[in-house]
Amino acid sequence: MIMIKAIVRPDKKEVVLNELSQAGFHAATVIDVVGRGKQKGITLGDVLYDEIPKSLIMLAVNDGDKENVLEVILQHAKTSESGAFGDGKIIVSPIDEVYTVSSGVAEL
Repeated sequence: MIMIKAIVRPDKKEVVLNELSQAGFHAATVIDVVGRGKQKGITLGDVLYDEIPKSLIMLAVNDGDKENVLEVILQHAKTSESGAFGDGKIIVSPIDEVYTVSSGVAEL
């Protein structure tokens, strides 16, 4: 299994979640976060906003589902056809073990 963490703009969160669900990926954890990217925040007038609101969507999926999940996120998290700075990042990492809390049973 792998963990996919998608950091997206808050206004894209519901679209991405709906499209993931339509593609059969219903289980996700969503956390509202703040952060900044390479642009080091946004300056509007004299004010620097270095903590920009984002949404973190986390999914644990089978290795074979990786490309499908990435395709859905990449297609629906962009703010335009070519994308823009601040549209987000996707992090993919392996999962060594998964346990169901209620039963204590390992899923891998």
